[in-house]
Amino acid sequence: MSVANAKHTVLNPVIPYTGPIPGGLHPGEIIIIQGTVPPDADRFQIDLSSGCSTKPRSDVALHFSPRFKGSPRVVCNSLLQESWGQEETLHQLPYKCGAPFETIVLVRRDVFKVAVNGNHLLSYKHRIPLNRVDTFSISGKVRVHAVGYIPTSSIPYKGSLLKGLSPGQHITIKGQVSVYPHSFTVNLCNSRTENIALHLNPRMKSGVFIRNSYLSETWGQEERELPFFPFSSGEYFEILILCQPHQFKLAVNGSHLFEFRHRVQDLSSIDQLEIMGDLDLTDVKLCLATVAQMMDAKRSAKETCADLWFTPPPPKKERKAQVTDLKANPVINRPDNRLNDPPLQPRTRGLMHEHHLCLSIGGCGPP
Repeated sequence: MSVANAKHTVLNPVIPYTGPIPGGLHPGEIIIIQGTVPPDADRFQIDLSSGCSTKPRSDVALHFSPRFKGSPRVVCNSLLQESWGQEETLHQLPYKCGAPFETIVLVRRDVFKVAVNGNHLLSYKHRIPLNRVDTFSISGKVRVHAVGYIPTSSIPYKGSLLKGLSPGQHITIKGQVSVYPHSFTVNLCNSRTENIALHLNPRMKSGVFIRNSYLSETWGQEERELPFFPFSSGEYFEILILCQPHQFKLAVNGSHLFEFRHRVQDLSSIDQLEIMGDLDLTDVKLCLATVAQMMDAKRSAKETCADLWFTPPPPKKERKAQVTDLKANPVINRPDNRLNDPPLQPRTRGLMHEHHLCLSIGGCGPP
């Protein structure tokens, strides 16, 4: 994830650091902390609190403290009226001394969810009303490169691929599956004709991952074969879609999943990405470089990759519904009224997270 997507970013703060959370915290928002643990670290802590008073000390909604000495662990707690509550201890430490890290705090209505280096770590139930939390602090043995506050993602999402797709380019989608999910959908489509070159529809209840196309007002033949189903309720995920000359290749969480042969010949006509359904979206990027260019150390991520932009959906007529599996999936297989959603706000630009493309997509040789 890139802190460049944030509504507010603090770069290289002096530790200890305390600063305001712009606008306070709201469900769906994300705090991202990128830094490095020094080799001699014993502990550090992240606090989300109600103000920054020291006498009397402000209430702390979330005290998150990785501890490296003795029994490695993560301790969470809350401070209310200058009294600490019951500690919650996780005897699992994803941080390593001398290594970089990325910590993500996702704000939910009833819990904070914390992920480290792309993996869910813990959930911590609110003990203090969320609307009172307005201050972020970090202290201890830690070096912080950036702190970013990312607003609630807009679902449904529409992103413009200004020049369409071409072989060698890839799209990265990062997010979290909802707690009680039915399904979500990713479409690579043409904004003018309604044609969908690639329709991805993972269905969590049935464990089925549908792939299809929608061309000339007709759904094509579904593809369902799958080595494993990669999505789980409440879990973070990263989807990578690689465009090759004759097919798309798709990986989830670093594991190659399947190929989908192109049913649209003119790849440059694929000028829009749509995402909707039961997920929280945290990051979407189109990498403009080919695989060979990505392996060229002389090209920076800034030169080759860019966030996609939200664009208002143009007026469209209703698509015909895909009729397969109608009883089992009534939400997916209905007329596409979502195209009348109000315009969405633009995302800010950002840099691509470095990706081991050849390993995660199952090889970079010819399809």
